[in-house]
Amino acid sequence: MHMNVAPYLLTEDRAEYERVLDDALSTAHARPDLAGVGTRLTVGQLRSMALNATALITTAASSEYDHFVKVREQGRVAVATRVPAQQDGSGAGIVAIFTVMVPVLAGSAAFIFLLVGALLHAIAPTVVFGSTLLTAGLVFGAVAAAGLLCAAAGLLRTALRNSPTATVTAGTPATSADDELSRAREAWRLALLERGVVPFLRAALATTDQDDSAAPPDDSTCV
Repeated sequence: MHMNVAPYLLTEDRAEYERVLDDALSTAHARPDLAGVGTRLTVGQLRSMALNATALITTAASSEYDHFVKVREQGRVAVATRVPAQQDGSGAGIVAIFTVMVPVLAGSAAFIFLLVGALLHAIAPTVVFGSTLLTAGLVFGAVAAAGLLCAAAGLLRTALRNSPTATVTAGTPATSADDELSRAREAWRLALLERGVVPFLRAALATTDQDDSAAPPDDSTCV
């Protein structure tokens, strides 16, 4: 299904979102603004809260996610388009087999006709059928020679097409598409982390601080 804009996190990207969240939680000690992870709120509590707020958090990186989904979809369409082109190679294989068989069959026929015709001509020089067989043998010999030339040309073309230069050239578009997809994925992950996950965790910890400061004093401490 083609999509220009992804209005929500697709199911196939849910695991990637959770990996970004887990990375943020595991490296929270390196961020002073997330120092309360594990004390004020446990990692499990924060993770559960972030999973419940997936739609809210992913909205912060919506533009990068839209671009990532678009690039991925374009790559899938390109792969699907290349499949029929590869299947067309079966027709080329049939042609190649036919090109090889023609010289073999024609050469065999030429040998038989020339041999029988030569024998008849030697035994009965006046018999016209012997000359006819010799003529037919020469014709099939010419066909075999032409077939050999066609087969040689086909082998040369195949060798040139499968040369290292052609392989590198053919592989360049796929490599470029993979690189673009990797860059789009990393851009989305970074935006999701810095503009979505980390601010949400920071806000959750700040809310906990406010709740603690607003709590009424314990009656047992009153005189």
